[in-house]
Amino acid sequence: MPSTSPRRLAVVVHPTRPVDEALGALDRWAGRHGVDLVQLEVDGVQREVAAPGKAEPGDLVVALGGDGTVLSALRAAASDAPVLGVACGSLGALSAVSGDELLEALDRFGAGDWTVRSLPALAVRASGAPDDWAVNDFVVVRRGSGQVVAEVAVDGELYVRLAGDGLAVATPIGSSAYSMAAGGPLLAANTPAFVCTPVAMHGGSAPPLVVPAGASLTVEVHVRYAGFHVEIDGHRRPLEATSFRLTRQENKVELVTFSPSGAALGALRPRGLITDSPRVLARDDRAQRTGRRGQLP
Repeated sequence: MPSTSPRRLAVVVHPTRPVDEALGALDRWAGRHGVDLVQLEVDGVQREVAAPGKAEPGDLVVALGGDGTVLSALRAAASDAPVLGVACGSLGALSAVSGDELLEALDRFGAGDWTVRSLPALAVRASGAPDDWAVNDFVVVRRGSGQVVAEVAVDGELYVRLAGDGLAVATPIGSSAYSMAAGGPLLAANTPAFVCTPVAMHGGSAPPLVVPAGASLTVEVHVRYAGFHVEIDGHRRPLEATSFRLTRQENKVELVTFSPSGAALGALRPRGLITDSPRVLARDDRAQRTGRRGQLP
């Protein structure tokens, strides 16, 4: 990346986590480099920490919080500016640095010592509703005690008619969230595909489906007395539609990373989402203990 300071710093903050130290670092860095600091408007509750603004080309968007904050920042920035995820209080698969590493990260960004990680999105077309998109996942979930009944097809070919808690359709980055919790596969970052995972399907058989990048997935929901909810990137959408068409949209958003590969698999282990087999861990422990005894006089 070329060496250049951002035109502005555009911040998105978690509504409740302590971010004062990180905000102070942002403010100091902006002052030293003559860069304005603005705050982006996002869905949900937020606290005011800077003058309001919208993401523009040349900005660096800084998300202070966890993965949910980064997702909100990515949606607010879209393709206009890259997003630097800063973990404040917890580890995140989308975060590049922790809060105490922020000043160094800003210096590296200004020096061009960073890697852009372009992420695809799910384009969501719903009957009778404005088009939308998801960075992480699109979820249809039951409302109340009823079940979701839906037909799922790929390029017009019926895959399954299901009844259950719902289904989650996820991008590769979103495959480690709701989809994986429901038993779906983990897609490596650059996999040219997306995944559809039934959630608590009531009988029948339909394993999680990996959908090629160029295909379209359609979901036809049959409305029952309890109804259903639609969630996009964890936020509920007041959609009255029952027919949805999902396709993969390339290079929708950009993350800042300082990893040469830009891959995110390594972030899953510290979070405990990926853990080693107990037998392997026992072998490591045995080798460590044996090594220590060998060093005793």
